Amino acid sequence: MPLLHMSKQLMTEQSFSQVRLLKILPERAGQRLDNFLFRECKGVPKSFIYRAIRSGQVRVNRGRVRNDYRLQAGDELRIPPMKRPSNESAARVPPGNFDVVYQDAYFLAINKPAGVAVHGGSGVSFGVIEQLRAARPEAPFLELVHRLDRDTSGLLLVARRRRGLVALHELFREDRITKEYLALVHGDWVNDRQHLRAPLQRWLTPSGERRVRVDRQGRQAHTVINLQARYGAYSLVEADLRTGRTHQIRVHLANEGYPIVGDDKYSHDAQLHQARHELGFKGMFLHAGRLAFEHPVTGDWVDIQAPLPPDCQALLERLKD
Repeated sequence: MPLLHMSKQLMTEQSFSQVRLLKILPERAGQRLDNFLFRECKGVPKSFIYRAIRSGQVRVNRGRVRNDYRLQAGDELRIPPMKRPSNESAARVPPGNFDVVYQDAYFLAINKPAGVAVHGGSGVSFGVIEQLRAARPEAPFLELVHRLDRDTSGLLLVARRRRGLVALHELFREDRITKEYLALVHGDWVNDRQHLRAPLQRWLTPSGERRVRVDRQGRQAHTVINLQARYGAYSLVEADLRTGRTHQIRVHLANEGYPIVGDDKYSHDAQLHQARHELGFKGMFLHAGRLAFEHPVTGDWVDIQAPLPPDCQALLERLKD
């Protein structure tokens, strides 16, 4: 091994075996903590990184923070020792050829299939973003702008430049993006248009699984539901997200008594059995179908749409009969 290469390798291994204190520079501000650590600790399994954040080993300004904390210029970040797997045991990420429905110099939008995680971690070796990077090794910058649940299909934004990432994050924070989803729910939805504003609180099951429930002490959440079609015991609704809480649409609909077809977290066992066996639908019928906003750099109006997946279309056709 060349001496220079060996020295760099030893320095990297040493830095991973010691506590590091980093000062966040202005050009790296605005990133989510987990995304920052994925890049800073390349080769470390994401499950290790999430565990270090949850246990409080990772700290910002000497305090505990959540994985979605956005780093600020001047923050002092404590990174604990991280163990990397050997090159032989590291999992190879296969390139992902996703349906790109929009692309410019600042970001791209893909139509994510249901059943695919947006990033690795929590028992998943890799997700959309890792596969995109593997498919585009020449791309200097690819970062998730937002997230979709693993079982949700539809539009996902990925930044191609840091300027685009920061600007799109600001649009999401200020709720200046139209986010419309289609969901098939159990039950005959009554109102043509209804506002749901139940506050939501995240919690963990005894097994460590992340869930959300309606709680007066939770965070404010707002979903507008528009009825699209009725199919007897089922209804197709459009959900317009005015806030972006974890599992917001799923929990709001279930709280009203209309859980999403195929939702294995918030529907009853009998309803899940009905979706799987009577309808023959294996996934969850929730699709991010439209994103519309003023381009944060060019000022142009961007209106991106993605059609329902074939299995969702086929289910609606069967319900019409």
